[in-house]
Amino acid sequence: MAKAKEHINLAFIGHVDHGKSTLVGHLLLKAGAIAEQQLDDGENKFRFVMDKLGEERERGVTIDLAHQKFSTKKYDYTVVDCPGHRDFVKNMITGASQADAGVLVVAADDGVMPQTKEHVFLSKTLGINQLIIAINKIDLVDYDENKFNELKEEVSTLIKSVGFNPADVPFIPVSAFEGDNIKEASSNTSWYKGPTLMEALDELNAPEKPVDLPLRIPIQDVYSITGVGTVPVGRVETGVMKKGENVIFEPAGASGEVKSIEMHHEVFETAEPGDNIGFNVRGVGKNDIRRGDVAGHVNDAPTVAKEFDAQIVVLQHPGVITVGYTPVFHCHTSQVACTFLELTAKLDPATGQIAEENPDFLKTGNAAFVKIKPTKPMVIENAKVIPQMGRFAIRDMGQTVAAGLCTGIEPAK
Repeated sequence: MAKAKEHINLAFIGHVDHGKSTLVGHLLLKAGAIAEQQLDDGENKFRFVMDKLGEERERGVTIDLAHQKFSTKKYDYTVVDCPGHRDFVKNMITGASQADAGVLVVAADDGVMPQTKEHVFLSKTLGINQLIIAINKIDLVDYDENKFNELKEEVSTLIKSVGFNPADVPFIPVSAFEGDNIKEASSNTSWYKGPTLMEALDELNAPEKPVDLPLRIPIQDVYSITGVGTVPVGRVETGVMKKGENVIFEPAGASGEVKSIEMHHEVFETAEPGDNIGFNVRGVGKNDIRRGDVAGHVNDAPTVAKEFDAQIVVLQHPGVITVGYTPVFHCHTSQVACTFLELTAKLDPATGQIAEENPDFLKTGNAAFVKIKPTKPMVIENAKVIPQMGRFAIRDMGQTVAAGLCTGIEPAK
């Protein structure tokens, strides 16, 4: 079997009406992932490729994360179409946290909007380190090079403020609707000498598999299988697990030897990051572990936090967040109510610099450093050490109110 191509998760981010869905639709068409027949007629031709839900068509707004796949000569891609609409920032969070690279779409006729800034800051906070800028709707400004350069300057300043180096980021004039510079260089922008969008995608770096980090497998479910016994199921986030090794589940504390590893009904000797596996551990029963536990090697066990420090962004909260607030934190597969012990500092969301020490409250749009105490044992890792295990979303009242990452831990034992 030929070696599979390396895979990149690609997030499309940007303001609500800047043409992300249209650009994704046209990209999928050019890459041969969809056929012309699947497109609508008229001006909505491309956009509804991603908006499969009837409700979304009626409202003309991308709600859920649609996943689409396409391939180039070099890579296989999964597109995570991140909604630009305010209500749907929560999907942007789960979307961006899975993304290896981002395409920021900025409309040439509209420029940088408040939401554009927010998405850039969020994507950086959530670990997107590679960016491509698509200056879209270039046809609406008559393919004007000066307009392109003005916007390039403005967006450069913005991305620089959160730590991207504009010199390393391709800026591409595109028309999502007309198709300029998506796959082939456009004669309408003869002044532009850089890569097309598809060429720029192939210049991205595929993510390294984090095999050198400690083993972490968040448990999604636990099954009892006749003839095998207890089989926890989960995705290997980091590290490598081999048959015969001793693993421990935290915070449960149960441990034992790995007897078997299965993937898609095949037996394997090892499992590595990205593998969705079921595995059996000698001496661990169905009632010893549950969803939200994390498996790791006995000699480098997952960290159970007594308290932890975090950097958060408040996305949408009807009131204010104060000390004592106890919403539910969703981190890997665990859901644990956690209490805000301390609001350490409020940050300027545009720059990430400290704006106020020990604020009295936080509200929508604020970014902050905080101290958190889980109401029961939970596994979380310092995002600087194991980024895959350090991110979380905070939910309350049926919505995601904030998102963030862990910056330090006081372990429980």
